[in-house]
Amino acid sequence: QVQLVESGGGSVQAGGSLRLSCAASGYTYSIMGWFRQAPGKEREAVASIYLGGRSTYYADSVKGRFTISRDVDKNTGYLQMNSLKPEDTAKYTCAAGIADARTTWSDVTQYKYWGQGTQVTVPS
Repeated sequence: QVQLVESGGGSVQAGGSLRLSCAASGYTYSIMGWFRQAPGKEREAVASIYLGGRSTYYADSVKGRFTISRDVDKNTGYLQMNSLKPEDTAKYTCAAGIADARTTWSDVTQYKYWGQGTQVTVPS
């Protein structure tokens, strides 16, 4: 069983930065990702990191602006978000699970554990 607790959300002006954290209890996961959902929109996969090879993947909408990482010693994942835009406004949720080589990083079926989410607001 893995429990995930996010922190670091808030309100920031366009062009600003935030760093989200995802503290994990337990180690039975091999992939960690961040998803977001804005009101009235579908959930979107934002970024993911495979713990074995440390490969990272990003949605086109955040590539070059967001960076996903993980601190092994702290068992904590991070999402560094730079150059934030109003369209980045959403509830961000951390997820973890066992990577499935038959599917892509954004496939939610491989994410068994989910946090409660943290709100990120970038006023227009």
